[in-house]
Amino acid sequence: MPRPGELTLVPARRGKPPRHLADLDVDARRQAVAELGEQPFRADQLSRHYFARHVNDPALMTDVPAAVRDTLAATMLPTLTTPVRHLETDGGTTRKTLWRLFDGALVESVLMRYTGDRPRVTLCVSSQAGCGMNCPFCATGQQGLTRNMSAAEIVEQVVAAERMLADGEIAGGTGRVTNVVFMGMGEPLANYKAVVTAVRRMIDPAPSGLGIGRRGVTVSTVGLVPAIDKLAAENLGVRLALSLHAPDDELRDELVPVNTRWKVGEALDSARAYFEKTGRRVSIEYALIREINDHAWRGDLLGKLLNERGRGWVHVNPIPLNPTPGSKWTASRPEDEAAFVSALEERGVPVTIRDTRGSDIDGACGQLATVGD
Repeated sequence: MPRPGELTLVPARRGKPPRHLADLDVDARRQAVAELGEQPFRADQLSRHYFARHVNDPALMTDVPAAVRDTLAATMLPTLTTPVRHLETDGGTTRKTLWRLFDGALVESVLMRYTGDRPRVTLCVSSQAGCGMNCPFCATGQQGLTRNMSAAEIVEQVVAAERMLADGEIAGGTGRVTNVVFMGMGEPLANYKAVVTAVRRMIDPAPSGLGIGRRGVTVSTVGLVPAIDKLAAENLGVRLALSLHAPDDELRDELVPVNTRWKVGEALDSARAYFEKTGRRVSIEYALIREINDHAWRGDLLGKLLNERGRGWVHVNPIPLNPTPGSKWTASRPEDEAAFVSALEERGVPVTIRDTRGSDIDGACGQLATVGD
């Protein structure tokens, strides 16, 4: 367990999972298959099965000779994640899954199906086992950082969700993942290389990747400024979400310890630069905590800081704090939430209260904390 305010940037474990097809780009896949003594086009066949059909059972790969199916699958599609349990709510349209990784580390993902005017299926993925950012109101942050996940371990959460949807396990019938948000366990930009590789696998068209639209992928961060700037230069075209939680440095130093390295103004400048580089509007995530950061004057200050950097580049998502066991923090009163939102709106800042979906199964923002059987 980290001490209050202490950042953990070096994982406790460094063990690497087995190399997987999803860790590699197309050329590297072909080379890996050739090194096994097979024709490079076998890698293209494996890619079609995994990324387009979401299959990893060699028995279903009937276009691959039976004599080499098992060897290719074992080498290029090793098992990376094993489900420990599923918890469901919202009539079966929200499912949280606890995964055991190859070394026993545990992570969680949350699949959410939305109906109505904007039907979609969103998957919240983890990028680290635990988290080193140590935000005191976040259950994951209080666990500390175990290790970084590989690109393939991240991608496998999406492929597994695709299988669940294809098999009709999620209420509402079959479907596809339309949105991926890096808002599960971990600070994505602290595991930069693996996250960027995973994003490429998600947005590359099938069968090179999963073919998810760039606008449908959101990378979240607490404000690792150099990494935000680096991400902007990748030209991935995905969305950025900045978890701010306070507009003033004094409070944010306490709520988001990384603020002791990169202050509010630096994080907002970097987020604005991301918009200028990519054209993607940035989301500001703001957990509303009763009598801590939910004052109307803080809403007004946030609106002022955002407007100082221009108009039309940002959208604020206040999130009523999701409770965690034993925490002193709790959600804002409805009247305080309304006053905070009103202060932003009076500044002309677009605001949408975020859904707390999955909170009753500890699957909402800030609640992911793995507990094994």
